Amino acid sequence: MMRIKFLLTVLFVSVIGFAQSAESVNDYKAVIVPLKYDFLKSDNQYRMATISKGNLTKAGFQAFYANEELPAELNDRCQLLYMDVRKDSGFLVTKLFVELKDCYGKVVYTSEVGKSKEKDYETAYRESLNMAFISVNGLHYKYSGKTIAPNPRAGMVTAAPVAVAAAARPSQPVATQVTPTPVADVADPNLLYAQPTDNGFQLIDKTPKVVMKLLKTSRPDSFIAIKDGVQGTLNAKDNQWFFEYYQNDKLVSEKVSVKF
Repeated sequence: MMRIKFLLTVLFVSVIGFAQSAESVNDYKAVIVPLKYDFLKSDNQYRMATISKGNLTKAGFQAFYANEELPAELNDRCQLLYMDVRKDSGFLVTKLFVELKDCYGKVVYTSEVGKSKEKDYETAYRESLNMAFISVNGLHYKYSGKTIAPNPRAGMVTAAPVAVAAAARPSQPVATQVTPTPVADVADPNLLYAQPTDNGFQLIDKTPKVVMKLLKTSRPDSFIAIKDGVQGTLNAKDNQWFFEYYQNDKLVSEKVSVKF
């Protein structure tokens, strides 16, 4: 009798957990599909990106490749999910599973593991991925129309406190005043998105790929910035962000579009 109660409890918890996953997935408008997964060597190798997008569409999702131009109503990237396919270790068995992540990289949903004993890589990967999508189809996705609440840590740098401080002390020397945070152009195809870290931010593109790392300074309009091993600063000027660094003893200033 105790064993039956235990099994029923486990089953109930599993059902509740599944329902919560399904509900959270329904809160997102679309899914972004990368052209390449970590275990592949080239973009769309074995047509894995094509198969991913096709399966997502079958499951009811709007799906877009990472390099596609998105409709205007999908400009808020935190209303989107980002797909990844992970490879699990297995002896003589190919195991793949699907992850759907939010704009902060948090996993919202993980599929069942798809398995294949085929020896040919192309056949094994395709079969495993299609099997993994069986559980994704089981979500019966339908957009709920809800608005995703922003991560509270994402608002650590804002223009409002700066504007208030400047207004309260009009006689403050210009050198110590702080420039308001630039407003991001969400239509910019090269727009980068800031993810909070313990000591600053990391800027990612829509892939998502980390493009630049920022370290906080005493000023909210200036960061120590590191990009491709080059260290400089990211500064707000003229309602825009600029990555500035020295190259061959000359100051280089590159405009960067960022949404915090």
